[in-house]
Amino acid sequence: MIPGRLFCYKDVMFAEAEDKKLADAADEEKSSVRSFADPYSFGNAMKKGNAFTYLSCIIMGAGNIAHKQIVKGLLFLCCEIGYLWFLLKPYGGEYWISKLPSLGDTQQVKVWNDAKGVFEYKAGDNSQLILLYAIAALFMTAVFIFVWQMTVRSAYQAQCLAAEGKHINTFKEDMATLLDENTHALLMFLPVMFLMIFTVLPLIYMMSMAFTNYSKIGNKLILFDWVGLKNFLKVLSFSSSVGKQFWGVLEWTIIWAFFATFLNFFLGTLVAMMINRPRTHCKELWRFCFTLSIAVPQFVSLLIMHTMLQPEGIVNRMLKSQGLITSSLPFFSNATWARVTVIVIDLWVGIPYTLLQVTGILKNIPSDLYEAARVDGANSVQTFFHITLPYMLFVMTPYLITTFTGNINNFNVIYLLSGGAPVPVGDSAGKTDLLVTWLYKLSVDQQNYCTAAVIGILTFMVLGFFSLIAYHSSGSYKNEEGFR
Repeated sequence: MIPGRLFCYKDVMFAEAEDKKLADAADEEKSSVRSFADPYSFGNAMKKGNAFTYLSCIIMGAGNIAHKQIVKGLLFLCCEIGYLWFLLKPYGGEYWISKLPSLGDTQQVKVWNDAKGVFEYKAGDNSQLILLYAIAALFMTAVFIFVWQMTVRSAYQAQCLAAEGKHINTFKEDMATLLDENTHALLMFLPVMFLMIFTVLPLIYMMSMAFTNYSKIGNKLILFDWVGLKNFLKVLSFSSSVGKQFWGVLEWTIIWAFFATFLNFFLGTLVAMMINRPRTHCKELWRFCFTLSIAVPQFVSLLIMHTMLQPEGIVNRMLKSQGLITSSLPFFSNATWARVTVIVIDLWVGIPYTLLQVTGILKNIPSDLYEAARVDGANSVQTFFHITLPYMLFVMTPYLITTFTGNINNFNVIYLLSGGAPVPVGDSAGKTDLLVTWLYKLSVDQQNYCTAAVIGILTFMVLGFFSLIAYHSSGSYKNEEGFR
């Protein structure tokens, strides 16, 4: 009975120890959460602030000035005055925001001037400017709200430090912290500002076009309206002409990106392995020959290939002169021929880059792995699929994802080589057009900006979907510590 009781006792003690360990871990986690919590948060300021903190909600900087942070308080006050001036001045932020729901309703009119004896044009509303300035005004409002919240928190921090009898930093001391504990704020300020102004703001402006009827069609280039999801429904519909073109272009875009990415990878890998074999002589010469095309600008190579593959180009002329064909090969006039042609030429352009990438990886695979495989009796095929390929995929998965994304947006190869040809009668998208080249045609050639904006958003969604799925399924994401 004793051993049984001891066994039960040990189980109980083990269970109690585990419970105590879990409880200690929970307490430690709670204490760590409390330690990282901001005692001067905006919520605490609204709950526990004094009169000066609440006054800072109306007059920015009042709490800082009351606690002798004069310069800091005046800077906050200047921000408030500047924003109010920007918002309330004639044709300021408030004017453009008020115009945003309608995007303007006054058209340009022609008025006869009896004194001059001519017609004069009186400018009306410009929806494009209204949308641009309104989004900029909303952006400025969002920045002001952030600064306003920061003002209230700063006032509450000064209140708490004064109540505890602690030192309150002067403006000079606050500036000194930018070179110490707040260095991240100093270093990230300009990059974040430029990112918001030159990337995020234009992106929001262009995406908003998808919800309007901004287009040359129907003369909606000056004064246009909000149409909601109408453009999305038209593009995604299988019954509309634009919808049929979209699904066809999307299908070809994915097929193109798949073959252009993985054929480049596998053929480039094959060439790299053949050159790196111990029995291959003059390795540097072979690499030079394959990478020579990189020295020539890509757009020059593509334009030359475009000329050479024309019905009366040098390729067809040579084949005819040799009696191999009687009529010109339809490199760009037949859909199947055109698609195969652009894929093959993309291989000629892309394999040298893959060759250089793979060569560097092959030289870094431990030779011990190959020696152990040979001792175990593995042949070349088994070695490739169990050592070389897994190692390369682990290292190159992010590169392949980037290449796949780049091929979906590979404007140069398609536009300079085939121009999207062949283009069926009545369609704006050709059989070799990608989403990005079709978007270019819709915006530049046809000025159908609203549909082009929808295509741009859907392209981004396709890219994001495939990139996230591929990366989250890769060993590079699942095992970031290293390859085994």
